[in-house]
Amino acid sequence: MTNKKNNSSLDIVGIGNAIVDVLVTADDSLLKRLSFNKGSMTLIDEIKAQELYEMSSNRIQSSGGSVANSLACVAQLGGKAAFIGRVRDDKLGKIFTEEISSTGTIFKTPPSYFGPPTARCLIYVTPDAQRTMCTYLGASVLLEPKDIDLSSVSEAKILYLEGYLWDNLAAKNAFIKAAEIAKKAGRKVALSLSDSFCVNRHRESFLKLVEEHIDILFANEDEIKALYQCSSLETAIEKLQKKCDLAAITIGENGSILISNGNRVKIDPFICGKAIDTTGAGDLYAGGFLKGLADGLDPGVSAKIGSICAGQIVTQLGSRSNVDLLNLINSYL
Repeated sequence: MTNKKNNSSLDIVGIGNAIVDVLVTADDSLLKRLSFNKGSMTLIDEIKAQELYEMSSNRIQSSGGSVANSLACVAQLGGKAAFIGRVRDDKLGKIFTEEISSTGTIFKTPPSYFGPPTARCLIYVTPDAQRTMCTYLGASVLLEPKDIDLSSVSEAKILYLEGYLWDNLAAKNAFIKAAEIAKKAGRKVALSLSDSFCVNRHRESFLKLVEEHIDILFANEDEIKALYQCSSLETAIEKLQKKCDLAAITIGENGSILISNGNRVKIDPFICGKAIDTTGAGDLYAGGFLKGLADGLDPGVSAKIGSICAGQIVTQLGSRSNVDLLNLINSYL
């Protein structure tokens, strides 16, 4: 894998929630005091978000959101990535813009000058590497079709979409419009299912989306079981194989399962050290996988690249690698 860039096009353009991740080291007693279930993701309102933000003194802040994290990984691997998402013209909006741009990711969506503030996700990381998230979506859900840079969507080799945006009608319309533009330009469309609760809320429309628009699907075990309403991962994968040509199902510390042209391949996990924070593991897996595909690599090799990126990121706090991922990948492939 090299960092050679193609000047004629983007590798990946992604559409997702523009969120500032606020990482906080915590213990179980804090989670209990705040009445949070460990490992869960809870949507909160603006007042609660501000309250939690102000009480978190030991915080680490960076641009976040599932697709944004994946694109930052693509850029750090030498790829040409562009992100489309909405922030507000406030302090956190500036933090998001400056931080994601520093990774090399192109971010040109204009901020909103009215309405709710920039989205944020309070991520409480406990000593067992579990993350408990409280998310305020704020300005991110104000994304509309007019916010989409049509040229970047048609220019990119792969369009990557975030399932969380399905919760908002305007963003959902932007989503579908972008997928249609990509398809018309002969590009591939990838989707992250994002969250099992999100899948349960929109299961029928997600099924239709996967069948009609999606070429590459990312999900974890809970999400794919929710999509096909199965208690068994095996049964869910059997159903998926009939509907999607290329998919990657992450199964935590056990690695991932690659579905490619009806075949199933087990991808081993990459162990780089002790896991201290699982934030961004699935996002970097997707980023590495998509970069491999954009470079024309075989899906199996691309999945291994994703596994290496995920294996590294869990050994540190946050979703921005503190080692050179490109060098790491080249040393293992």
